[in-house]
Amino acid sequence: MELRQLRYFLKAKELLNFTEAANHLYISQSTLSQQIKQLEEELGIPLFNRIGKRISLTEAGKIFSAYAEKSLLKSQEGFLALRDLEELKSGELNIGVTYGMRSTLIEALIRFSVEYPEVKVNIVFGTTSELIEKLHHLELDFALTFAEGNREEVFKYIPLFTSPMTLVVSKNAAIIRKESITLKEIINLPLALPTKGYSTTKFVTEAFKNSGLKPKVLIEINDIPTLLELIKSGKWYTILAQTTVTEKDELTTIPIKGKNMIRTAMLISLKDAYEKKAMKVFYQFLHR
Repeated sequence: MELRQLRYFLKAKELLNFTEAANHLYISQSTLSQQIKQLEEELGIPLFNRIGKRISLTEAGKIFSAYAEKSLLKSQEGFLALRDLEELKSGELNIGVTYGMRSTLIEALIRFSVEYPEVKVNIVFGTTSELIEKLHHLELDFALTFAEGNREEVFKYIPLFTSPMTLVVSKNAAIIRKESITLKEIINLPLALPTKGYSTTKFVTEAFKNSGLKPKVLIEINDIPTLLELIKSGKWYTILAQTTVTEKDELTTIPIKGKNMIRTAMLISLKDAYEKKAMKVFYQFLHR
């Protein structure tokens, strides 16, 4: 059963004349008659009484016409809904983000939402490993994270910017005047780091290991805002990408000297998944 056949049937029902209906539809009468006949054969019951050149609806035709009208109406509503989706007058965007990408997301989100207020945006914060898992299960459209190491073939990785790794310290700390610091100088400092699920901690751990150094990690915590509050006390230090620290009233960052102490911010999405129009537009706001 095709929508075209339903349109032909309803026009014939409206005019009760195959010739006039065919003229209104800009098709031949034989084409109209053939399509309606195929529809009747599929339904297994006549929709019209054919008496000479006159036609009238059968009882089945009267019942079926109400459902045919609803079907055409719903298909038109579906078409309009898809057009609204393409024009970003509706739809939903699911974004995963690590805390280090928070400021980048907020700036883009504000601009996007002002321009496309009808698109609902769902934001999920998590570790890189948690967000990757959600991408695998199609729970997110894309994730914003600092991602190094092995890349999975199923994902597409779009670089956004780079950020140096820094030692985050309280503005009351004695070493605040240092312009830079080495990993060797850091190993004697009491550190508080994100838990191992964070890509930052993996990066930091490997950096110390590759340098043959063992840091003094006294606290591990799975909440970055709480971690930064601890650093403000001046009793601990932490290591984060510079873009992670957006509140500079009580904290400052000291760049860490050394090879490869730079991280690349990535937008990660499933390679073969359909890209929503909203995703493509959001990408543009991020690149701005």
